[in-house]
Amino acid sequence: MPGRRRAILALFALAVAGLVALMWALSAGEVAVAPARILAALGGAAEGMDAAIVRELRLPRAAAVFAAGALLAAAGALMQVLLRNPLADPYILGIAGGAAVGALAAMIVGAAAWVVDGAAFAGAMAAVLLVFGLAHGDGSWTQTRLLLTGVVVAAGCGAAITLMLSLATDVRVHSMLFWLMGDASGASRPWAGFVVLALALALVVPRARELNVLARGELTARSLGVEVRRLRMVLYVAASLMTATAVTLVGSVGFIGLVVPHLMRLAVGNDQRVLLPAATLGGGTLLLIADTAARTVVAPVQLPVGVLTALIGVPMFLFLLSRHAPRR
Repeated sequence: MPGRRRAILALFALAVAGLVALMWALSAGEVAVAPARILAALGGAAEGMDAAIVRELRLPRAAAVFAAGALLAAAGALMQVLLRNPLADPYILGIAGGAAVGALAAMIVGAAAWVVDGAAFAGAMAAVLLVFGLAHGDGSWTQTRLLLTGVVVAAGCGAAITLMLSLATDVRVHSMLFWLMGDASGASRPWAGFVVLALALALVVPRARELNVLARGELTARSLGVEVRRLRMVLYVAASLMTATAVTLVGSVGFIGLVVPHLMRLAVGNDQRVLLPAATLGGGTLLLIADTAARTVVAPVQLPVGVLTALIGVPMFLFLLSRHAPRR
């Protein structure tokens, strides 16, 4: 019972933190908007420039950024169970590299923003199919084989990215580099992120007990009646779709999918029934805070949000490593 109460309090605190981060994102900027005006604008009772800024500019971006952070953190938690590796993150299987190849190829030819998003998603899914097809081989699918295949595919995508950057014109290179570092300035279509997030969580949360067993090892899971092969497929598909969607929304943003699941384990434990919702709320909140800071710290200049997540994520990860370092 105390553990359950602690989990409920942690989820409630994360939800409150998410709301506070959302209010900050809607109020902060070159034109500051008071909280009362924000609530009036969201309720449809306010008109004018403040209401237009909140409803048409800041709210779509904040919602898309929150969805992307939630997708990355939930995908990271699933990848760490799938690969049984605490250092696994959503990008470890080359998904971000495939998305970057697709997006940069569209940028080189001067495609519209929606075409760039579509190319990024297509590239990510192509990388997913390539990694799974190569790793599956003759059917002897293992975590090590999947991991090595993902590393090789990511290396190939990295080479393609370098080639495209060297061939692009100076005008294109700036936007291409911003996309690679994580750029939320064009994140204005959050509905796709929330739809994929809801579908993925609906797919994996009912299997949370099986995830707890799988985290103890494949032999243990099989002995307890878990269909390991089917569960792995579910995890791989869900994590890949979430990562591909997140990269499409905000580009390549690091450390969210790696650090947030570890922080949530400290707060709520390793029970996937609580960890997955906690990682979803924590990832969305952290990325929303980072994006708001990225566009306000040196305003009117907007920093790539990936720079802020790295500045936040590196010390957090080093702290987590120090906590688990072996002592003499």
